[in-house]
Amino acid sequence: MKYLDELNDQQREAVMHTSGPLMILAGAGAGKTKAITHRIAHLIATGVAADAIVAVTFTNKAALEMRERVDALLASSSLYNAPLSLKADVTHTKRRGTQRGRMPYIATFHALCVRILRENAAILGIPRSFSIWDRADSIRAIKSALKERGLEQGYEAKHVLGRISREKSDGVQVHHFAEHANTPWEKTVREVWHAYGEILKREHALDFDDLLVRAHILLKENADIRAHYRARWSHLLVDEYQDTNRIQFELVRLLAGEAQNVCVVGDIDQNIYSWRGASIEHLLSFEKTFAGAKVVLLEQNYRSTRTILAAANEVIAKNANRYDKTLTTDGETGEPIVLYSALSENDEASFVAEASAEQIRAGTPINEIAVLYRANFQSRALEEAFLLSGIPYRVLGTRFFERREVKDVLSYLRAALNPQSRGDIARCTSMPPRGIGKQTLTRMLEGEEDKLTPAAQKKVDAFRELLARINTKAQTSPVSDVLRVIIRESSLEAHLRKGSEEDLERLENIRELVTLAIKYDTLGAPESSEKLLEEAALMSEQDSLDSKEGAVSLMTVHASKGLEFDSVFITGLEDGLFPHSRHDENADEEEERRLFYVALTRARKRVFLTHAQTRMMYGTRTLTTPSEFLNDISPELLAYHDRNTSPYGESIIT
Repeated sequence: MKYLDELNDQQREAVMHTSGPLMILAGAGAGKTKAITHRIAHLIATGVAADAIVAVTFTNKAALEMRERVDALLASSSLYNAPLSLKADVTHTKRRGTQRGRMPYIATFHALCVRILRENAAILGIPRSFSIWDRADSIRAIKSALKERGLEQGYEAKHVLGRISREKSDGVQVHHFAEHANTPWEKTVREVWHAYGEILKREHALDFDDLLVRAHILLKENADIRAHYRARWSHLLVDEYQDTNRIQFELVRLLAGEAQNVCVVGDIDQNIYSWRGASIEHLLSFEKTFAGAKVVLLEQNYRSTRTILAAANEVIAKNANRYDKTLTTDGETGEPIVLYSALSENDEASFVAEASAEQIRAGTPINEIAVLYRANFQSRALEEAFLLSGIPYRVLGTRFFERREVKDVLSYLRAALNPQSRGDIARCTSMPPRGIGKQTLTRMLEGEEDKLTPAAQKKVDAFRELLARINTKAQTSPVSDVLRVIIRESSLEAHLRKGSEEDLERLENIRELVTLAIKYDTLGAPESSEKLLEEAALMSEQDSLDSKEGAVSLMTVHASKGLEFDSVFITGLEDGLFPHSRHDENADEEEERRLFYVALTRARKRVFLTHAQTRMMYGTRTLTTPSEFLNDISPELLAYHDRNTSPYGESIIT
């Protein structure tokens, strides 16, 4: 088994544990994806059916990387003594460039639940082509519920949605929440939650949290269905287990069943999502939840220099609620960590831009530079500095599927597959304009078309016929062909062609959507259309990141998790900002330190730490105190920058 030779001793130990519960505690950059993918290959080599293996993670980007690595392993020479039937499938897969055939199922938690829900839609009493709402859809519905109750001035929709989402993630249903809603805020959430649920039900839609919650209830309350999936999927692997919320934890437990062939991979030191329901206790209590579990530590780092790891180890060692581990590397010592004390946020931003320019001139690829910040407002000064310097940059978070014109096209597809989707119908009737005004739309949606004038009825009929043609096409043709029909017959193409230069760019974007959709065509109809809509709705910030794009990346530290770059700037290292001052009495005080650890370990070769002596906050300039984290790093690991010299290189004063 030559593939085992590629692993270190700890990775090999994890890969060869093929039955019973296993917990892999993998430090940052310690080759966890390699351990997961090689374990999948080893399971198949030892006789486990490929399609009996399920691996779940949190982003489409991570799932895609895992699938590609598994495909490469299984498509290699001997296939590790895999059954002949699998060999044939893999050869066929490799030739066609798809993941069809008997292959492991590798996806996000949400995609796994979508699959379970679609397969059991009839039992659940929902249409197979239910709509999946993204955050924008949910905000729209919450705003509507608030407005109907005259509460839109007193409460922000995003805050109400956040509370509802958190309760759902903890397994709380609306009627349970209502029993304990005592404060005015909780009573408002209760009332809006009820209304929000009715809107979702009326439009045959589920939001992100519902996908997990409904799948959990289905498995929990239906023994036959639970037994079916346990029999289908004998081995379960869970990546980033420290990020699981209560519902995801319960899903893992339900799917693992009595066999408990479950392998989880995680790192307590990278648990940074408690604010959205992730519980560190799931990793800490794994050995109690799954009795007899084997634990393997991966501590050899393959990413960062010794200097960066030494700083990261010093920072995280101060946390008490963790498994003790120390990252090591056989790599080079590397450059000292640069520390720059700026006069203000503008001075800090200028330094970051100038130091980035120096690195680019010295040969660092521009897409291998990342600038991290704790709070989104920090990006303003940074963006201005990069604009002034002429250095291309991108702010992580602008997703292709969020572009207005792309959402227009997808709304036609969603409305055709789900005629109850009022938001999509409203969007389609107005883009391009087709003479269906607000009053006509209201009567159309409320089933009062008998009150329409003959002229208005004619326009409504033409619109419904368009959706019917799109639906027919979606039931019989691959999704790329369906999109071509939408673009042409909806008059979107004609409308954009006669517009401005910006409109022509929008036309190019929807043509790019057709190109992107081709990869789903092999799924057939209507699955290819459903899959495109599913992935568009579940796309995360990281999924929009093009590693080949020539630009410096700007993002929050939270958004950087799972990514790596040659050079990383960590900005705003001031007490109250990073670590952030948190007002939640239940907040995990150690999480900010874990967040800084994550930021440090994104870097392969060099790290720049910056803080400002004064910073404009909420319209007031205030004096700041350097972050306590800076005191945790040994002085010999740092190079203190003199602001009167050039930003990077020989001018550094140590």
